[in-house]
Amino acid sequence: MSIFSRTRDIVAANVTEILDRSEDPAKMIRMIILEMEETLVEVRASAARTIADQKELRRHIDKLDTLQQDWTEKAQLALSKDREDLAKAALVEKRKASDMAEQLRAEIGVLEDALKASEQDIQNLQNKLQDARARQNNIMTRLESAENRVRLRSMYNGDKVKDAFSRFDILERRVDEAEGRADALRLGSEGPKSLGDEIAALETNDQVDEELEAMKRSMKKED
Repeated sequence: MSIFSRTRDIVAANVTEILDRSEDPAKMIRMIILEMEETLVEVRASAARTIADQKELRRHIDKLDTLQQDWTEKAQLALSKDREDLAKAALVEKRKASDMAEQLRAEIGVLEDALKASEQDIQNLQNKLQDARARQNNIMTRLESAENRVRLRSMYNGDKVKDAFSRFDILERRVDEAEGRADALRLGSEGPKSLGDEIAALETNDQVDEELEAMKRSMKKED
């Protein structure tokens, strides 16, 4: 495939469709970018050769123009010496140089058209390459984010996390048992009541009995 055909294919390619069909978009976008970069280098090299060819042709044209002037002067000299035959021969050589110069100018025109096409190809490739690189950054960001989510989910659902939560359960059970032992130690730790506590209890009972008797007397009066 020629460089120009490959350039047209790349410019016309729908990067989105290519990526959608790819099983590995990250790898595919790298391949696309590499192809674009290589093609861009080749197009620029071709343009450089075209410019060099134009310069070389212009140098030949300058020499041919100088040669035409030289044959013109020789023809004039021959006529001044009444050598019309030599003057005619000199003009024939001048015509040859002129025809050659015109052919070279036509070739320069063809190269100029090719150079303009190369410039357009370079611009199109640069635009495509810029778009591809932007897509690459987007794809790599999304891929990294997805991989991070996978790692986090794997960690959350993995054996290490499950083992850690199991250890937490064991520790909580041990704390419950320690608290139970502390509560059990408080049971019956108050000991026998003191004499003062017993007398105070008797006083409380007397007050309750008096209130109860008063309530009975009040209810009898109402009847």
